[in-house]
Amino acid sequence: MDNGSCCLIEGDPISQVMPPLLIVAFVLGALGNGVALCGFCFCMKTWKPSTIYLFNLAVADFLLMICLPFRTDYYWRQRQWAFEDIPCRVALFMLAMNRAGSIVFLTVVAVDRYFKVVHPHHLVNAISNRAAAGIVSALWTVVILGTLYLLMENHLCVQEDTVSCESFIMESANGWHDIMFQLEFFLPLGVILFCSCKIIWSLKQRQQLARQTRMKKAIRFITVVAVVFVTCYLPSVSARLYFLWTVPSSACDPSVHVALHVTLSFTYMNSMLDPLVYYFSSPSFPKFYTKLKMRSLRPKNPGRSKTQRPEEMPISNLCRKSCASVANSFQSQSDVQWDLQMC
Repeated sequence: MDNGSCCLIEGDPISQVMPPLLIVAFVLGALGNGVALCGFCFCMKTWKPSTIYLFNLAVADFLLMICLPFRTDYYWRQRQWAFEDIPCRVALFMLAMNRAGSIVFLTVVAVDRYFKVVHPHHLVNAISNRAAAGIVSALWTVVILGTLYLLMENHLCVQEDTVSCESFIMESANGWHDIMFQLEFFLPLGVILFCSCKIIWSLKQRQQLARQTRMKKAIRFITVVAVVFVTCYLPSVSARLYFLWTVPSSACDPSVHVALHVTLSFTYMNSMLDPLVYYFSSPSFPKFYTKLKMRSLRPKNPGRSKTQRPEEMPISNLCRKSCASVANSFQSQSDVQWDLQMC
């Protein structure tokens, strides 16, 4: 990267705003997607093509979350990159690749739900798991090839004592990087909005089915997908478009820099919010989350004091103790049955 293409901002408000946002996104995103991956791997009874798409969405989100501590450290050091050129390239490539993968698989999930609701007898709904795995492999290949350019370029910018690591050049357009950044939003946005409108329209046409819980869940699911996508990606795309329209007057403008970096953090929050998509995608996930909640809230039986022997206890205490033991035995049996049903 040309040393004249990076800007030094006095005070650098970006370094004060970004670390808290990234820490929140990392903690909640890693926890939510980690739990979701556990649900996929250990408590999913049967795998279908839709399950494979959601699993890869969770993988992309989780890998993106792993990259956030490096960016947090970068902003914490006042945008001073503490590593070498190769780690900078890898970090930016991983962020871009998994962000693109998250968008792609979120779009595929919307398309899959579209065919199931609007065209329930279409051949797409009858594809095998092997075919779905082939589609996933092809999509990952396209995503990797589309972001591979970040590994081929030097992104370190040295000015005075500062070494920055940025994928965007804040002096001019970024060529292929800007094209990919816009395509990753507008193309999936059109697909997701089309699928959402067709699903809602199709369900409204079938009034007798619209009252069914399953159909209401389908509307709620596709609405969640659309809202999460637009909320997380529209701000960053708008900020970048504004910058491109106002260059060179907006170059090195602190407000434009802050707007772009903060809205970029919203794209990371998409991976934090995607567990909502898993929750509404299948009845297995609400049951899985409920099971985890029950286990975390289940009180542990503390050791009872043995100061009183059974024959010295009052009759009422003996009755309560015997009833509690019977209840505990039934509870243990129900827990075993619940575990068998979930896993």
